[in-house]
Amino acid sequence: MPHHADQSPNITRRNFIAQSSAFAAAPLILSNPASARRAVANEQLGIGFIGMGIRGRNVLNGYFKNNARARVLAVCDVDTARREHFQNLVNEHNNNTDCDAYNDYRDLLARPDIDAVVITTPDHWHTLQSIHAAQAGKDIYCEKPLTHSLEESRAIIHAVRAHGRVFQTGSQQRSEYDHKFCQAVEYVRNGRIGPVVSANVGVGDAPIPCDLPGESIEPGLDWDRWLGPAPSRPYHSDLAPRGIINHYPAWRRYAEYSGGYFADMGAHHYDIAQWGIDADASGPFQVLPPLDETSMRGAKLRFENGAEIFHGGPNGTTFVGTTGMIHVDRGRIVPVPGNLFETPIAEDELHIPRHTNHVENWLDCIHSREKPICDVEIGARTAACCHLVNLAYKLRRKLTWDWRSWRFENDDEANTLLDNPRRTGYELPPA
Repeated sequence: MPHHADQSPNITRRNFIAQSSAFAAAPLILSNPASARRAVANEQLGIGFIGMGIRGRNVLNGYFKNNARARVLAVCDVDTARREHFQNLVNEHNNNTDCDAYNDYRDLLARPDIDAVVITTPDHWHTLQSIHAAQAGKDIYCEKPLTHSLEESRAIIHAVRAHGRVFQTGSQQRSEYDHKFCQAVEYVRNGRIGPVVSANVGVGDAPIPCDLPGESIEPGLDWDRWLGPAPSRPYHSDLAPRGIINHYPAWRRYAEYSGGYFADMGAHHYDIAQWGIDADASGPFQVLPPLDETSMRGAKLRFENGAEIFHGGPNGTTFVGTTGMIHVDRGRIVPVPGNLFETPIAEDELHIPRHTNHVENWLDCIHSREKPICDVEIGARTAACCHLVNLAYKLRRKLTWDWRSWRFENDDEANTLLDNPRRTGYELPPA
């Protein structure tokens, strides 16, 4: 088993856990992270899974179950029955007992035989676990929305860059769905609908505070660890249903754990909008609330190139240009005028790469050390767009955003909302 993860001679399971036990400890300084031995194309990567709910299961079964390029060596979940189920599932499939199961993800990160991790935990955990994985020298695939606050977006980019990791955000519309989204972006970026006036994104509602009552909790769930950085509160099964589940839990609805159903799918469709207006490495400079003071649609993000992203319209992303339109969602792509796609993209125009799937692109890049199609900055800036729109609905006034410094201009109140309240011991590591 090749060891592609950077491992300082001083990093062992014991001292990694000791150094990170308070979660806010200073980042582990790895010995020359950028000098990791590059993977040989036919070597099998050791993979660890953190979070084994429905999304973790789907990624495991859909991309790794029969993948000769990667071997799942460990799974982690705070639900005992769930982690043991997936440990047994992997071992039965591989006809061995090589897969271990952990309650604490730091135990998994401390293993030198794990080259890369897949993080599919609830949103409020994504950034801290990704930062700790980067510090431990692991390459990372993390589900969207990548972050839970603007400050997390800044911090996750910094950590991944500082430790030289290959990072794929799980916004798989860039790689899959018959490449409809690639086609849409290709035609938009090549000017086939003229300059983009607006990208309209049809997704759900902003989050609400969690007001669920407390319930009794059966043994086998580490509820405190599930909460992590989020405020302490009693258990409720809507947030963390037990055992093997076949639905997406309702924690997505609540501000303490997520950016709402808005950010849940907004992380996909704002990603496409951002891609289409060529803003992957920047951000909006202005955030505008809807004209109707009670509406939960209509917030706008304004970009320096003149384009806007508007929250509203049909499900998916609709690019509106001066000479045409393209609507794209997972089921269809519709150009206006209808014959727009009859003229193919010329050889000397921008061509969006087509990948077999999102995970294969990540594995390719682990070997090449190139950036995947949805690198950490792309995912973090898409998440930031979602956080900015949620703040527009919360504050109901125009905001001026400096995407370079990750701060609002002349707005002390808005700057107090750059991060969410964190429990002691779960602070982000210093920059």
